[in-house]
Amino acid sequence: MKKDHVIMRTILAASMAAAFAGMGLAQASDIGWGGKAEAPRYQSDVFPPWQHGENNPAVNKGLDFTVPEIDDLPDFHGSIDNPQLTIFVGGNYYFAMAPLVHAFEKQYPELKGKIYYETLPPGILIQQMEHGNTITIGNMTWTVKPDVYAAGLKKVNQFIQKGLLQGPAVPYVTNDLTIMIPKGNPAHIENLQDLGKPGVRLSMPNPAWEGVARQIKMSLTKAGGPQLANMVYNTKVKNGETILTHIHHRQTPLFLMQGLADAGVTWKSEAIFQEQAGHPISHISIPAKDNTTAIYASAVVKGAPHPKWAQDWVNFLKSPKALEIFEHYGFKPYQAK
Repeated sequence: MKKDHVIMRTILAASMAAAFAGMGLAQASDIGWGGKAEAPRYQSDVFPPWQHGENNPAVNKGLDFTVPEIDDLPDFHGSIDNPQLTIFVGGNYYFAMAPLVHAFEKQYPELKGKIYYETLPPGILIQQMEHGNTITIGNMTWTVKPDVYAAGLKKVNQFIQKGLLQGPAVPYVTNDLTIMIPKGNPAHIENLQDLGKPGVRLSMPNPAWEGVARQIKMSLTKAGGPQLANMVYNTKVKNGETILTHIHHRQTPLFLMQGLADAGVTWKSEAIFQEQAGHPISHISIPAKDNTTAIYASAVVKGAPHPKWAQDWVNFLKSPKALEIFEHYGFKPYQAK
């Protein structure tokens, strides 16, 4: 009898343990990740920063504690400890900033290690300026006043008129749109019209803070009328087939490499950089009749702490050396009409 009692208690305990284990699994599947979370198994170089420290102009880098996808701050470069030139530049050419800064430091060696720059979307950079040049990311808050602001010519002129920047706006290069796709083009995208097809998943710049979204809508309208622009930026957003970026088009290649999207419209220079970096990314050219060209410009910030260096940087962006760097990524020198 005692033996039977022990056996029954053992069976009961095992049954309760199984039940609690089942409850634990059920609860896990209901929390946050839907039960699909797993330990990271990715290749770290797929996640930014992609230039292996080249985009950090600080001389004394101290302890390197970069964890891809977790702690990386890829849009903030250099040291905020008393910089002598601070540049706020729209993220459209974050990849070109390392060689540009290197060339500028070679011309002005006294600035080596004293340049700080941010490559957030132009609209977010303006918001940072309007919040007293202060930004918070996670648990860290810092304030740094820019000397130079660089973005599309239209936006630079807009903020000169608002009094945030001092004129004139100085244009230097142009850029065209392209369709970025995963290498091999598994969704068989051929043109802008294909982006409106049901089932084609897209990663697109967010109109809330990225000026390129306006230019993309113009190209979609040229290629397929207002219906195509509405399908990509309205219908597909609502049904989940279009992901709008939270930062800027740095996210599009990430989403493509993670299999979350089939295509996305970006500037051609960004696709060229991804291909040069060896990532499994390619692009489809958009015909000139459907394409939209951006003109990039810069201006000195009103009340810049370092106006001389600011003007030197603005002038440098038009120099033969700077234009050579830009052309490496597919930009074209600006030519006034």
